[in-house]
Amino acid sequence: MKVSSTLTILKSLFILCFISVLTASCTTWKVGASGQKKISAKTYVIIGASSGMGRGIAQQLGKYKANVVLAARRTDLLEEVADTIRKSGGNAVVVTMDISKEEDLQRLKAAALKEFSKVDVWINMAGVTAIGRFWEVPIEDQMRVIDVNLKGFFYASRTAVDLFIKQKEGVLINVASVMGEIPLAYQSGYSATKAGIRSLDLALSQELRLNGYDKIKVVTIEPWAVDTPIWKHAANYTGVEPKMAMMDEPQKIVNAVLRKSLRPKKIVPVGWKAQVSSFSANVFPRLSEHLGGNMVEKYMIETGPETPNTKGSIYEPIPEGRGVDDGAKKRMKEYKKNKKK
Repeated sequence: MKVSSTLTILKSLFILCFISVLTASCTTWKVGASGQKKISAKTYVIIGASSGMGRGIAQQLGKYKANVVLAARRTDLLEEVADTIRKSGGNAVVVTMDISKEEDLQRLKAAALKEFSKVDVWINMAGVTAIGRFWEVPIEDQMRVIDVNLKGFFYASRTAVDLFIKQKEGVLINVASVMGEIPLAYQSGYSATKAGIRSLDLALSQELRLNGYDKIKVVTIEPWAVDTPIWKHAANYTGVEPKMAMMDEPQKIVNAVLRKSLRPKKIVPVGWKAQVSSFSANVFPRLSEHLGGNMVEKYMIETGPETPNTKGSIYEPIPEGRGVDDGAKKRMKEYKKNKKK
């Protein structure tokens, strides 16, 4: 290939990447006044609403005066969020449940219909992770990650779609990860489940289209690593505190989810880091995996205060990690600062 042709291709790729980054910035803007008015007339179900991005979305919906059905394992935290929503002028219902249990999904659907008669948007964002070398993470922990992150999303997505088919409309939002496109070392189970969610959603979108359900939309949200309590909740076998490089603030994902609940799009990498990663995964897949592996080696294995192995919250809820933001970025900065002394 001539040098001029190679340069033309690289120039085109750069332009496409630049356009993607600009699009990503729009996605993370807050919902405008007209959008807020539309949201106020809708009912949202959120699985994983007790902390992290789910809690952030729920609280924002409260400010927009929406109807919100809050679901997770920690009842006390759900009640806190519900109280915040009601004080903001919205309506809230609490359902204690585990996404990996099919019967809990049926209870959730029944509670939502009993209180609000209809569900407009169903958001699945409960998730767990186990960090460590594949051969050192107990296999039962890996299977638990699959139970929650993949089987749970199958159960919940089926429940939502059954409901939407009866209603003849609805938006299903599944929160995956850019790791579904670039699988990262030391999170093999998590990466596999996020790739599975992406494939599930794309296949489901086609099935709905082919069977005449054009008003039922399926959205896959793909964040970069986010500073939420998932790092405190993780099962961890690395010997150091879990974290990731250049973590995003949860509000970016909150904004993206709410915007796409109004204007659905199939795949939504959130923020410029996720957009660039998604672009790179499709154009330079092996290089992207290699660079991603090197980055994870540095941040998940080589850097950070030592910590004992833990199963985190993958089997049972833990008291720690109660807010939207986890403070992992701040802890990492403090660690680096103290290490230099």
